[in-house]
Amino acid sequence: MNEVLEKQAVPDADLTNCDREPIHIPGGIQPFGVLVAMSSDWIVAAASRNVSDVLPVAHEDLIGSRLSDYLIGEAAEAIADRMRQLGFPDAVERVFQQRLIEGGRPYDMAIHVSGSRIVIEMEPSQGGRTGHDASRIRPLIDRLNRARTPVEMCDIGARQVQLLTGFSRVMIYKFAEDGAGEVVAEARADHLEPFLNLRYPATDIPKQARALYLRNLLRIMPDVSLTPVPVEPYLDPDGKPLDLSLSTLRAVSPVHIEYLRNMGVGASMSISIIQRGKLWGLIACHHDKARVLPYSTRTLCELFGQFFSYALEQKEADLERVLAERTRASHQALSMILAEGGDFSENFDQFAKHLGSVIPFDGLALSLDGEIQTSGSKPAEDDIRAIIRFLNRGSASEIFATDHLAGHLPEAERYADRAAGILALPISRTPRDHLILFRQEVARTVTWAGRPDKAVEEGPSGPRLSPRKSFAAWQEAVAGRSEPWSAAERAAAEDLRVTMLEVILRLSDEAARERKAAQERQELLIAELNHRVRNILNLIRGLVSQSRGNAETPEDFMDTVGHRIQALARAHDQVTEKQWQAGSLCDLIETEAKAYCDEKSDRVEVRGPDVLIEPLAFTTVSLVIHELLTNAMKYGSLSDSRGSVQIDLALNETGALVLEWQERNGPPVQAPKRRGFGSTIIERSIPFDLKGQAELTYELSGLRGRFVIPAGCVAGTRQDRAGPGDAAGPAAEAGLHGRVLIVEDNMIIGLDAEMMAQDLGGEEVVLTSSVGDALSAIETERPDFALLDVNLGSETSQPVAERLEQDGVPFVFATGYGEADSFTSEFDVPILRKPYVVDAVRKAFAEAQRA
Repeated sequence: MNEVLEKQAVPDADLTNCDREPIHIPGGIQPFGVLVAMSSDWIVAAASRNVSDVLPVAHEDLIGSRLSDYLIGEAAEAIADRMRQLGFPDAVERVFQQRLIEGGRPYDMAIHVSGSRIVIEMEPSQGGRTGHDASRIRPLIDRLNRARTPVEMCDIGARQVQLLTGFSRVMIYKFAEDGAGEVVAEARADHLEPFLNLRYPATDIPKQARALYLRNLLRIMPDVSLTPVPVEPYLDPDGKPLDLSLSTLRAVSPVHIEYLRNMGVGASMSISIIQRGKLWGLIACHHDKARVLPYSTRTLCELFGQFFSYALEQKEADLERVLAERTRASHQALSMILAEGGDFSENFDQFAKHLGSVIPFDGLALSLDGEIQTSGSKPAEDDIRAIIRFLNRGSASEIFATDHLAGHLPEAERYADRAAGILALPISRTPRDHLILFRQEVARTVTWAGRPDKAVEEGPSGPRLSPRKSFAAWQEAVAGRSEPWSAAERAAAEDLRVTMLEVILRLSDEAARERKAAQERQELLIAELNHRVRNILNLIRGLVSQSRGNAETPEDFMDTVGHRIQALARAHDQVTEKQWQAGSLCDLIETEAKAYCDEKSDRVEVRGPDVLIEPLAFTTVSLVIHELLTNAMKYGSLSDSRGSVQIDLALNETGALVLEWQERNGPPVQAPKRRGFGSTIIERSIPFDLKGQAELTYELSGLRGRFVIPAGCVAGTRQDRAGPGDAAGPAAEAGLHGRVLIVEDNMIIGLDAEMMAQDLGGEEVVLTSSVGDALSAIETERPDFALLDVNLGSETSQPVAERLEQDGVPFVFATGYGEADSFTSEFDVPILRKPYVVDAVRKAFAEAQRA
């Protein structure tokens, strides 16, 4: 054990300066165990009621001695083994039922690092099974999995912890956004009064206590009547006290002890419920008399708490997904309303109905260009304008939600019966327009566990908050408030905001207002484009950085990075061509095979259904397929003249995609001696990015891989599969010829389109950037085909389209917006979506030529 201790990143203490005199301070540790703090193997601080009950040494001789001198070899090795596992912050290792001295009783121990010290806590083993026996926890988890709602899961969780621990009361305690808490589930003995649905103010559990609950997942006080034992010496040679944040034995503040005694609690335990790094709540356990739990049972409780946190988070996420589906359906319904055209006022009630199916409300107001349209319960128009002036003082790109409008706008109190709370979605920049949802006042009663205010009283150390003395239900009438807007509803509102923007920006039939709407929409698209470009640049930077270490020459490096970026581009083309819809996995595999394997692509066989992959997962899957094919070409079955690759696709019972990769008849395969970036992409991308599975087996007959892509990344299957770029009919085969006119005001995009037109057979390509230049080019020589960008800065390509139609020249429109301008509907021609994809350009020109 000495060697392990010496390897810890802990400096030795100056033992000659250790304070041997006990420093008695409030707090310390609970006296049912022994704590020692060490530097290397030297004991530099300790706390215990009677250390001689544990170790064969007097307390006054413990400081400055070696712990290993007192332990039997088996105990020293067990401690050393656990210390080797302390590899990350806040790690705690445990040893169960370990005898420390010859013939002594067994002890349970917890080991952790505290600053420059190693802390070992020892307490008498209470018997029972060890913490490694998962069979005790599995039935509890099975019952949790049967819950249909978060509320039902909390009820089951409280009952299961009570069965596991025997505490007389177990509560699920949830924190609100303001720090207050509420008992949302409870399991209790019959003789106890119920605490269910009681609320507690934020001051009952202060911020510093909640911060400790994030680090130390389980806290226990077996007997609140016990007097804490101080740590001696209290200060280290640097004048700092020992940090006991992770200590199991750490005593709690006298104020909290008094709080528990006022509740009639003799023992307590708490298990933290943590979601996404934040404290969601606690599993709070109370007993009316002292109760000691075996350390192994407490460890199982901690394990149950971690699984409960995860399961509860997943159950809440399921509800959010249901709301997201409703939001998506609302998006589609709103798009249908837009497609119908006509005056928006004629469809306003239908518009409001679809919004209400996503977010319940009592009234609705739409402010657009100074005009207000309303539906349902709402304030007077002058009051709505006052609300809009208040909203205009806030952010132009964030929703605003409150269940107490009068708290922000005092005059709103007089119409609280119609609009006590609002949810406002900003839908423009200048002038500021809003979509505002109203909720009426809902008078209700909040039941507190005693009065929510705490009195300040004089204590031994001056003024302090006194702990609660009464826990009788105290009711507070709440008026002037609406039903609160839930986090899920606010998230849905944020998702709907972009759709609302498109709805409002398409209201006007006048060309001038449409141009204005297009400019505002362009600002939003630029912001989104900026966000996506940053993500793409970060991804490419990562590819370049990670690929650098695997290349032997600059040429190899450029070739590797180029192929990976091209794979990303091909995947992006496939999803953007379908306007960010799910993409075909078979098309992806065939595209990669033809791009990289060329004449060997027919040796890649895909069997099973054509699975559609969601856009957010498509890039990850494409990189994995690219790296698998790259390895097959370089080292595997496609590196010779007779090998082949077989890819089997299947959906399992959960809807997840199982992809089996098998290489055959190639050269003998061995596992690589080192992992390059390509291997890392294959083995870790799907588990890390998609939360799926990846397994590789290096067999002499060929590489075998099994990949599981979760159901959330799968959008179903496609029945009518055709190879990418192999669309049926003459449209896919048609090309260009003769003189091609391209009108595009962005030079880079224009050069890209010019290159595509040349690749498709155009003998002469004329690139212009304005209406005047385009008309001059037509006057000079009539083109055979034309590609017209709809928006050319401050003008549109409408005059060019009219001239081409007059001359009988086939042409297509191109736009980067979700919809083209209204004038395009006057021409029966195809509309291309940017960015350009060569197959889409070919098909559009073929369709224009047929028309």
